Parts: sequence; C-alpha cells; structure tokens
Amino acid sequence: MGFPLVFKFVCNGVPWSTLSIAMGAIKSFIKDCIELVSTLFITILSISLLLQSFVLSAKRQFGQLNNLFFYLNTMNMIRRIGKLSVLLLLLNMSAPAQKSYEPNWQSIDSRPVPAWFEDAKFGIFIHWGVFSVPAYSPTVRDKVGVYERYAEWYWNKLVNPSKTQQFFIDYHTRMYGKDAKYQDFASQFKAEMFNPDEWAERFKQAGAQYIVLTSKHHEGFTLWPSAQSWNWNAMDVGPHRDLCGDLTKSVKAKGLHMGFYYSLYEWFNPLYKSNLNQYVDNHMIPQMKDLVTRYQPDVLWTDGEWEKQSADWKSPQFLSWLYNESPVKNSIVVNDRWGKETRGKHGGFYTTEYDLVEDKNASETSINHPWEECRGMAGSFGYNRNEILEDYSTSKELIDILINKVARGGNLLLNIGPTADGRIPELMQQRLADMGAWLKINGEGIYATRKWSKAPAINNNSTVFYTTKGRDLYAIITKWQDSPIVIEGVAKPTAVSLLGYNGAVKSDFTKNKLRVTPPALSPSNNPSPYAWVIKLENAL
Repeated sequence: MGFPLVFKFVCNGVPWSTLSIAMGAIKSFIKDCIELVSTLFITILSISLLLQSFVLSAKRQFGQLNNLFFYLNTMNMIRRIGKLSVLLLLLNMSAPAQKSYEPNWQSIDSRPVPAWFEDAKFGIFIHWGVFSVPAYSPTVRDKVGVYERYAEWYWNKLVNPSKTQQFFIDYHTRMYGKDAKYQDFASQFKAEMFNPDEWAERFKQAGAQYIVLTSKHHEGFTLWPSAQSWNWNAMDVGPHRDLCGDLTKSVKAKGLHMGFYYSLYEWFNPLYKSNLNQYVDNHMIPQMKDLVTRYQPDVLWTDGEWEKQSADWKSPQFLSWLYNESPVKNSIVVNDRWGKETRGKHGGFYTTEYDLVEDKNASETSINHPWEECRGMAGSFGYNRNEILEDYSTSKELIDILINKVARGGNLLLNIGPTADGRIPELMQQRLADMGAWLKINGEGIYATRKWSKAPAINNNSTVFYTTKGRDLYAIITKWQDSPIVIEGVAKPTAVSLLGYNGAVKSDFTKNKLRVTPPALSPSNNPSPYAWVIKLENAL
C-alpha cells in the first residue's frame, strides 16, 4: 500500500483543518530534531578533535609508549561522551518544548486554546459592580435594541446623549434626584449578604465548569484592591472586601476554573481621554498583570476594545508576556476582544453576544474555531430591577441554547447579575438549578464532546442536534418526536440507549441508514422535561 493510500486510510473523515495543524506540527518537530542532531554532531566532533589534539600533544611530550593507555582511555571517554549526548538528545526529544510567543498576531494566534476550555462547555458570567445599585435599564418591552438593554451601562447612558438617555434621566431623577452623582452609588455597593462559598456551591450544582467575574467594567471600579484604582475599588469603598480574591478561593475549592472579565477602556478615566499611551503603560497593563499574578485565573475575558486598534492597546505585547512569563502561561485562555479589528480573527476563543458578532447575526454561522456565546438570562448582564418574568428565558429555552452552541462546537457563558447586597436573585437561582438537574442526567452528551462534522446544517428550526466523543455519537432531541430519527453517515452502533432511561431503545440499520425509534415515555420514567439524549455507541 503506497503512502497516499495509507494517508487516506488513516486520516479518513478527519477535517482538513485538523490535518493541516497536525502536519504543521509534525514538520516543525522534524525540523527541530534535525537541528538538534546537527548541533549534537558538531559538538561531539569538536570534543573529539579537542581531545585528540590533547592526546597528540601528550604523546609528543612523554613518548608514544608511556601514553598508550592514556590514549586508549581518552578514546573510550570520547565514545562515552557520544553515547551520553545521544541519550540527552532522546530525552530532550521526548520532553515537550516550551514555545516562545512573539508580540505579533501570527505568533500569538499559533498558541492552541487549552483543551480544558473546549471540554468545559458551560460557564457562568457574573456582572457585579457599582451599577448593581441603580440596577436599571429599559427592556425589550420598551422596543429598544439588544445593546440598549444593559443595566451595567447606567453611568454612560445617564450622561451621554443617545436614543435611550431619556429613560435613564427619568429613572434617575425619580429615584435619586437630579443632583445625585453616579459616584455616590459606590458607598451603597456593600455586598453585605455576599457568601462566596454559597455562590460556588450553587455554580457547581448548576453544572458549570468555569466562572468569569467582572473584575472591572467600563466604569473603572475594580472588585479587588488595585493600586491603579485608588479609592475606586471594593476594598477602599463600599464592601471593603477583596471580592475577586474571596470568590476565587471558593470557586477553586470546588474544583472549578476561575476567570475574570476586564474592560480595556474606562469611560471617564482622565488619563485614557488625554494620553492613551500612558494609560496603557501605567494603568491598564500593570492592572492586568496584577490581576493575573495575584489570582492566577484560568480565563482572562477582555472587553471594551472597540475604540482602538490592538496595536494601540499593546495587546500582542501583553499576550506575549501572558503566554511566556505569567504563572498561568500554560493553562489560561483568552477571548478575541483585543482591538477593534480582532473579533473573530485574533486572540484565543472567538465570542458571540446574544448571537451577535458586533451587529451581525451569527445564530446560524458555522465557526471552525473554539468559540463561546455569552448572554444574560434576560436582556441585561447587570442586575436590572426593571425586568419582569416575561423578560426572562425559561429553563427550557436556556437548555436549548446550551445544546445549540455545543452542537455547533461552542461553549455557553450564561450570565447572572447579583444584587448590590450580594444575593443571586431567586429566579436566576432557579434557572441554574434546572440546568444543573438536566446536566446531571445528560451531561455525558455535552461535556468533553465535539461537534459532528457530518451533522445536518443547524438552523433556527432544528430540533435534533449531534455531538461526538471518541467513537460515540449523541443525538440530542429538543422537541420530542414519536416517529423514528433517521441518521445517515454512521456505522452500525454496538448499543443504543436513552440517557437516564432504563428501558430498551429500538433501532435498525439498513442501507447505511440508522433508524432510532424513541421509546414511549410516561411521567414515571421520563428522564427529562426539557431535552433528551440518545447515545449511539461505536457509531463513528
């Protein structure tokens, strides 16, 4: 069998993007090996010539006969040095080399996204800060767009002209008086009911694998004692606590990954407005490095990048430090929000927000790169007292969103907005509990899976989704059907089962098509009220 046939046989069904990466890695490995062997050969040759020169000199000094044994011992030493050098070469080849990442996008983008992120699938976003005190924005009922429903933008919307400014002015005047300043809310952000252990346990029970907390939003207020935000942080004013540190300790104790959201820009920072270079060098980058070295997060989720190019933010330089020198250089993941030109192009995983990439609808887009959808349970990320039950997604809708994203190769980062006193609103707790109960039964078809390359195209009307893990295929049904599910492009499975259901599942395999007949369920044996996962073992 010729090499092309062997290659085709071994790589059959593997996506070309994966093969391209693998071949590139193999070529790089071979090149490194050749360089190492060349260096080793030159080193051994140099040592041999040096020792032989020494022996010849000794022979001239003391006579050939008296130095015969010395000469033989020296030649034996040369052979031993050669063997030792070869052994060191083999050991060096077996150890993974630490690649150095240069401060440019070609080099930064060559770093793979750590595998734990794609395995995790489900994370929890937390928007919490001074904006949690007024806790207001208009909603979909006010017929405003997606980006106009964010309560965390309260300060900006209150003072800057926009089509929704009057909503904020009217609310602010009615609740606090026209002379009240946003800065005064900081002393009212007390977090007196905040229990980080309780939060972490709730996140774990929800089935989340990673947490991302707003360490600093666009208002510039930090949830840790940042030296760059003197008297505008949670230690100096308000809670008088290191909120980032407290939650990090509790989350990590539960075995979850901890991460931080960080806004590159600040709306009203005088230095940002007057001297961007000084802001970046003396405020932003030192602040991010402090956040990373102090808490060693697994996620750094940047935002507020859209006003400047990545070169202006010096993002490649910071990421070079993060990947080469930081204490989390091997485990940390980052997103794609590092400059106005970087979304969906540079950084780590790509991001969508309420199914948008900036203003473009990405709900049916195929993304062949690690990615993540972030969204709130309702219209806002920060807690919004103006939202009512009808503004919230149901548990069923949120589980369907998770399934959709995972089947398309992505993650879901679902947001909660705690109150200013440190409580997770009861409705949000209930949604998290429902998702956790579903994942406890069906998580096998979600965690550590990948999208199926042969799956039918996913659109807004899809009700059957597919994920893979090894040779197993999972068919996830979001709308129950009594009629058979027909699946093409698979082998005959060795077993077919419905996760959480103890009965048999009928199937037949003819003419390269698998027909799976969903079992008749009743309230007593139905494993889930939301969505169902059929496992096809060894079908790939």
